[in-house]
Amino acid sequence: MRFLVTGTAGFIGFHVAKRLIEAGHDVVGIDGMTPYYDVALKRRRHAILLQSAHFSAQELMLEDAEELARVYTEFRPDVVIHLAAQAGVRYSLENPGAYISANVVGTFNILELARNHPPRHLLLASTSSVYGANTKMPFEESDRTDHPLTLYAATKKATESMAHAYAHLWKIPTTVFRFFSVYGPWGRPDMALFKFTKAILADEPIDVYNHGQMDRDFTYVDDIANAITLLVDAIPGDPTPAHETDDDLGLSPVAPFRVVNIGNGDPVRLLAFIEAIEASIGKTAIRNYLPMQPGDVPATFADTGLLRRLTGFQPATPVASGVDRFVAWYREYYRV
Repeated sequence: MRFLVTGTAGFIGFHVAKRLIEAGHDVVGIDGMTPYYDVALKRRRHAILLQSAHFSAQELMLEDAEELARVYTEFRPDVVIHLAAQAGVRYSLENPGAYISANVVGTFNILELARNHPPRHLLLASTSSVYGANTKMPFEESDRTDHPLTLYAATKKATESMAHAYAHLWKIPTTVFRFFSVYGPWGRPDMALFKFTKAILADEPIDVYNHGQMDRDFTYVDDIANAITLLVDAIPGDPTPAHETDDDLGLSPVAPFRVVNIGNGDPVRLLAFIEAIEASIGKTAIRNYLPMQPGDVPATFADTGLLRRLTGFQPATPVASGVDRFVAWYREYYRV
């Protein structure tokens, strides 16, 4: 099949595209190579993908509707996997405009192309951050998401709502997935695992917010990529009068649309995560304990029942194993 994947020079997009081309699919990757973090890392990811004849890369911003339309109409993808976004909870406090531009406008441009040239399946990335102030655990896809705590979360919730409207109006089969604390090799430098590993190796202190009293549903990136590729074939159908809500499979009552959590379903205390990094590196961190940051939440925990029902797959990589793989990659990539 022909896949158009946005954000292929990014962390998750790279792993998804790699899995698709290894399976023999043709992939056109789109990435804007924005300087939010080290562009050399992004280019290295693309260079690896470009070793395959099944992959081609287009460097452009999703906000550039004309260029995006040119690539889309020339390639005519069977499936669109939209992963590109301005990521990062904390950066949204510093540069909110980047989130409106990339996440809302960029996604709108993708939706318009899907309306005019419908793919077999449109899949879009969201985040567990949309659960915001919810305190009921684990988070279920049917939970309300009306209280986002950051603009990042608000823009991702907006893209979910936009995608539902397009699915309803234009009958575009659409799946939105909510990621939970993704980590692993080729990760972003702004992520906790990356920052902690870099600091511990350099004998520098790490900032531990809320004094480490936080739980995260850490999910290994290969499990994320596997779940996404399996969801490609779980195409939402139109609801019928006899089966309007389809609660068991998460289908919208008015559109070929569903939301799916992708998480490990096994929250880990932040302090235990740090201990796993220390064990992998063989050094003890210098910990700088701090209060909770604005926009942070004390815990995330995914209900993954819907993912299992749709694909038969459950992410289950143990944190110790995933951290070991990241540290090994980090040491090799940065030669430390």
